[in-house]
Amino acid sequence: MWLLIAFIAVPLIEISLFIQIGGAIGLGWTLAIVLITAFLGTWLVRNQGMMALGQLRSSFSELRDPTEPLVHGAMILFAGALLLTPGFFTDAVGFALLVPQFRQAAFHAIRARINVQGFAQRSSPPRSDPHQDDIIDGDYHEISEPVDTDRGPSGWTKH
Repeated sequence: MWLLIAFIAVPLIEISLFIQIGGAIGLGWTLAIVLITAFLGTWLVRNQGMMALGQLRSSFSELRDPTEPLVHGAMILFAGALLLTPGFFTDAVGFALLVPQFRQAAFHAIRARINVQGFAQRSSPPRSDPHQDDIIDGDYHEISEPVDTDRGPSGWTKH
């Protein structure tokens, strides 16, 4: 139900803002602002996305819980989608999601509503018997098939 309300409310908000702002500053400046925010937002999303990816990699290499960098990355991705959507309301929400303190507050609000039971990371599947060897030694040699050059065309091409 909330999604339906959002799909109805957001376009109505955007249209009313376009009319209000366009009437105040003119069509040319309104379109220029929309284009500038799209380019600026793309640049910011790229930079912050690379930082979030680095934090995710470090959490994996240090065997820490990757939940926070994953959520920050998802919020940055969502911010990018909002910033590429033409409109002032979506731009405001997108730029808010690019502020690390806002993302941190949103993460804590989301985390308070979700109960995580545990986190485990394994590099390989557990073995039932740790003393059992899974390695089988063997030798190999390549067998080459003889090339038959006597055959005619395959029939797939014309001569």
